[in-house]
Amino acid sequence: MGGGTGLATLLRGLKRYIQASPGALEITAVVTVTDDGGSSGRLRRDFDVLPPGDIRNCMVALCRDEALLSQLFNYRFTGGRGLKGHSFGNLFLMAMTHLTGDFAHAVKLSSEVLAVRGRIYPSTAANVRLKATLAGGQKVSGETRISRSIRPIQRVELSPRRARPLKETLDAIAEADLITLGPGSLYTSVIPHLLVEGIPQAIAASPAVKVYFANLMTQPGETTDMEGASDHLAALLRHGLRHGSRHGSAQGGPPGSRLIDVCVVNTGPILRKTLEQYRAREARPVENDVKKIEATGVKVVATDLVRLAGRRIQEKIRHDPGAISAVAIDLAQQGRRAKERLAS
Repeated sequence: MGGGTGLATLLRGLKRYIQASPGALEITAVVTVTDDGGSSGRLRRDFDVLPPGDIRNCMVALCRDEALLSQLFNYRFTGGRGLKGHSFGNLFLMAMTHLTGDFAHAVKLSSEVLAVRGRIYPSTAANVRLKATLAGGQKVSGETRISRSIRPIQRVELSPRRARPLKETLDAIAEADLITLGPGSLYTSVIPHLLVEGIPQAIAASPAVKVYFANLMTQPGETTDMEGASDHLAALLRHGLRHGSRHGSAQGGPPGSRLIDVCVVNTGPILRKTLEQYRAREARPVENDVKKIEATGVKVVATDLVRLAGRRIQEKIRHDPGAISAVAIDLAQQGRRAKERLAS
């Protein structure tokens, strides 16, 4: 569950396991639909459709052939009145939505065109907007404006509030061996899933291993004054409790009553030159405050998630698809074994 580039990175890594052992792994990607910027925002305003951009990224990540078709879906028009800035994939999803009358069905049909190795669902079929309350009580509306906030974010919510998930999403949560949240922008890509009615309860009730992949870097405007991974985790749990059941984010309860079991943090090195470029934009590595995380009852997996060894150039600080997917596969196997023990 996620959005933006973070979820696509994880999916791209997991696809390798499907290619190596067809049928051994089933993936369901649940993608946030609160984007209101760029091509997605323009299409949303002009045609009253859900934002297709994050969905498109995930479709391309899971595409059987990432050569021609994926290049086509990612192709962005550089000119033309009304076309400039739009990607072909976004326009394709918009057209398919108007033909079928249903965004989720349009995603399903488009996934078949791309021969996507997995299932992709929007977090809700409702046309929702994201709203935030900042420190001092200021209200901000819209994902783009929220991510540029100067004051720290206290909480976010959806408008309308009573947005429902797809039945297929709830079924996937119930059947899963592993449920992942992140990596991705905390308040605009990850937490919005927990604001959809029924999703926090479904996650808490699932016997799967539930994992939060912490971000590598802080994000100015979005995680201002949140230096540690424990701060990010606390915001996640707080929103899960606020919008879930009375035990929706219980930590320390029995298996199947918890929102997060494991927090994955990075121990891999980052090139100093790249780090300085990020620091110039007031972004810093997220602190691995392990003891604070463990104090919430969440286990910590600390490992190299960037795999810098052998690379001399690091233009952007990103999770390595192979590293992050390897952790996910290991945790999924643990989840499968735990479910088998419960069933026996």
